[in-house]
Amino acid sequence: MRRSSTAVLVVATLGTLLTAVPARAQAQTRVHGDCTATACHFDVPPGTYDVKVLLGGESASSTSVSGETRRALLPETAVPAGERVARSFTVNVRTPEGEPTGAEGTPGLDLTLGGSFPALAGIEVTKALPHARMRSRGGTPAPRQIFLVGDSTVCDQPGAPYSGWGQQLPQYLRKGLSVANYADSGESTVSYLADARLWGTVRPLIRRGDLVLIQLAHNDKTTDEATYRTNLETLVADVREKGGEPVLVTPVVRRWFNSDGTLNNGTALLVNGLGVDHPAVVRSVAAARDVPLIDLTAKTKALVESLGVEASKALYLYDEKRDNTHTSVHGATVYASLVREELVARHLVPEGQVRVG
Repeated sequence: MRRSSTAVLVVATLGTLLTAVPARAQAQTRVHGDCTATACHFDVPPGTYDVKVLLGGESASSTSVSGETRRALLPETAVPAGERVARSFTVNVRTPEGEPTGAEGTPGLDLTLGGSFPALAGIEVTKALPHARMRSRGGTPAPRQIFLVGDSTVCDQPGAPYSGWGQQLPQYLRKGLSVANYADSGESTVSYLADARLWGTVRPLIRRGDLVLIQLAHNDKTTDEATYRTNLETLVADVREKGGEPVLVTPVVRRWFNSDGTLNNGTALLVNGLGVDHPAVVRSVAAARDVPLIDLTAKTKALVESLGVEASKALYLYDEKRDNTHTSVHGATVYASLVREELVARHLVPEGQVRVG
């Protein structure tokens, strides 16, 4: 309690400052945000914002930051007593703030402090600057983003204990690169392309230099192979037409074991009732269209099988919901770390723009 009270007094003394730069020719406009012991709110319009936090207090502290619809933005950071540590990240603010077909959420930017002993000494929010690729090539200035196209295993889940890996990915990225998570529960390649709130909204937002990670398969249960392949190719072509870089992601596995401790070749490895092997088709399209591939099926399969029947339960919601498809916060965080590793390994994101840990 003492740590939280100290944090509030320091923030109030410093002033919770928002610096917004609407246009290069305009003067800076400063607006104050509101902070309590555990949360901050900034009354800003939709856009992309850089956030700098100063962590620490009189006592030893350990602070994490989440925002909007339960997005992990900064991993828990320990600070010794009497010291201060600055950390920065970039966050996407939009409406709806979580799933595109879900609740609109609250206007502006909402940040929540977590961790075992949170302490916030200062905070500053600034309109994000254009990324280097846009400045060098011309066009409409915009910060670089990673767009996520996916289903419930990727999306910003609105309520505990659920979490998608896309919800946990932002904490692994440093300032200058944000995640715009447009994954939505229950979507297939067919429904995602057909819904104006989904692809019809995402496609116009893509700018040159942006990454678009596409993981759709779990709900393509009745999609034939030709249609599934064509839909993936359409998504790839649309991203490239806008100047973005598509990245195909094979789906995370379901936790369904054979008696010998391996995962089931059908349900677990995403082969639908028509015999369509979704990961195989994704790999085939990636090879044929020269698209970077993150083989999350192979990565998650290896991890789940190495953990075994009992230990792998913690990755999913088996204990809470008898759910072998959707991940826990822990599982989503682990799977997001796999995506982070692949983004760096495939030179899609510079190593200096990711956090390790």
